[in-house]
Amino acid sequence: MNARVPVLVVSGFLGSGKTTLVRALLADAQARGERVAVVSNELGELGIDAALLGAGEERWVELAGGCVCCQLSDELVETLEILRTRVDPDRIVIETSGVALPFDTQLNLYRPPVNAWVGDEANVVVVNAAQLAEGEELEGTFEDQVSAADLLLLHKIDLVPTDTLAALEARLSGMIPDAPILRASRGQIDPALLFPRGPGDPGRHAHDHDHDHDHFATHELRVPVLPEAEAHAWILERRGLRTKGFVRTDEGVRVVQGVGRRLELTRPGELVVPEELVGRVVVIERV
Repeated sequence: MNARVPVLVVSGFLGSGKTTLVRALLADAQARGERVAVVSNELGELGIDAALLGAGEERWVELAGGCVCCQLSDELVETLEILRTRVDPDRIVIETSGVALPFDTQLNLYRPPVNAWVGDEANVVVVNAAQLAEGEELEGTFEDQVSAADLLLLHKIDLVPTDTLAALEARLSGMIPDAPILRASRGQIDPALLFPRGPGDPGRHAHDHDHDHDHFATHELRVPVLPEAEAHAWILERRGLRTKGFVRTDEGVRVVQGVGRRLELTRPGELVVPEELVGRVVVIERV
């Protein structure tokens, strides 16, 4: 346990596809036989992200109920120390909540005792191409996240026309000219492009703010067993900025993922959904 461990902070606004990206990184690490420890910060209390990640091993830890850049910063440092001791990972991925500020999360990596063993660090900010194209929720938290990026991932590009991608990238470059921009759908990207390669520099994206990010609230929907189309309509009426969870329909259990007006109910596939989470959906909205 003498080598320094590279850390990737995965940030991005609500519904950008961070968990999808992290799942892809985990799958790639498993295929390569690498030990990747994941710390995931979920704003709600249900542990839905844990289920979506297919977690269960000791190398995965969820910090629920707060923002990892502020309320849970001490717990993040403690968790990293525990993972270092118990897992001795080759790499660490920190997935922030959709309202966390990545730069402030990164600052925790310079706090003792983790600064003694954390190696190269970087943050990738995941941007929902459809959200950017529609011009929705692009002020406040979104701007703060993008402006702190080491690397931008224009995600869900399958949801927008290909000929609009250059204009979307130009819009992001206007917010942070020096950040490279990569494109991806469904989290499919070479991990070597994301993990840091050079020495970290805590001042490279220093910016003045009072750590007063936008206010968001979560509430839980208890969804009755309905035909799939009716369940979709029922949840859509009660949607927020971000909607996620699991429901039981007449056709079986479905994974609920929503961003703004877009809502999908999909089959869980190989994902094992905890029975206590079925019928429960978390809605995150601005207050």
